[in-house]
Amino acid sequence: MKSTILKLAFGAMALALSAGLTSAQDLKPVKFSLDWTLQGNHAIWGLALKNKYFEQNGLKVSMDRGYGSGDTVVKIAAGAYDIGFTDVNSVIKFNAENPDRTVLAFYQVFDKTPNSIITLKKSGITKPADLAGKKIGAPESDSSRMMFGAFAKANNIDPASINWVTMAPNLRETMLVQGQVEAISGFSSTSVFNLISAGVPQEDIVIMSYADNGLDLYGSVLVAMPDYVAKNPDIIKGFVKATISGTVDLLKDPAAGMTAMKEIEPLFDTKLETARLAFLMDKGVLKSPAFDKNGLGYVDPARMDLTIKTNSEVYKVPAPAATKVYTTEFLPPASERMPPK
Repeated sequence: MKSTILKLAFGAMALALSAGLTSAQDLKPVKFSLDWTLQGNHAIWGLALKNKYFEQNGLKVSMDRGYGSGDTVVKIAAGAYDIGFTDVNSVIKFNAENPDRTVLAFYQVFDKTPNSIITLKKSGITKPADLAGKKIGAPESDSSRMMFGAFAKANNIDPASINWVTMAPNLRETMLVQGQVEAISGFSSTSVFNLISAGVPQEDIVIMSYADNGLDLYGSVLVAMPDYVAKNPDIIKGFVKATISGTVDLLKDPAAGMTAMKEIEPLFDTKLETARLAFLMDKGVLKSPAFDKNGLGYVDPARMDLTIKTNSEVYKVPAPAATKVYTTEFLPPASERMPPK
């Protein structure tokens, strides 16, 4: 009798293990590229990994750091990654210039762009008009640099008056501190905290955000190749659901998000990234009235059309059709993507 019970128990364990292995084997692999090195807002996906939201939606996701929004778009278009997190303005420019290999945004992560010009009080630059004739530094693929033409137009600056200095991403803030450039372009959520990390007092940092200076444009999105989206609708739906779950968790408990990121990268600066995340929420980028009212991932078609038109005018390229830039087809009902109160 005892032997029979043991056999049954071991048989049940074997079945359970077999089911677990089968389940793991059934997970669909997804290569995911971020836009930059690991930061506080990336905890959306850190939590999705830790809390197994990807697995619950049938996905096995590998997540890598990025090297700029423009670079991420190129890598998605080249097939190096399946899904990317990148600035929608970089997407619009790329699609207009590469109509035969466009990428498609399928989830709006940032309600507005954090693209900005950042400088220090000692430069004497206090407003956009003061940038004329100045040296501005940025990597060539930086989305804020690529969008500067629109910022210049909105603020009556002659783009030809700017002396651009190209450098590696990791040298941008260093060159500003050293006075080799008088301003830099970049996401405020990146550059401001890199400067603070370098010992610059926050009160000495001057931020001229694009959103607050005439460019109320959408920000970063999740993207994939249209063929990939068409062939893998379940992967896209699952990735969106996992992203929403991760976002809700992060908004509820930012500290848990920082812990998840620390487990991925032991050198992750929890204090700095907690401040960066709070900055993004305070600025209406990751948490916004529109998302509070309409649900995470909401896109206002008229505002997206303005974003597309603005990019078209800046780069002097035909405006890609909105359907070639983004889709909301994979959003669950609003009731399933409301942020925490």
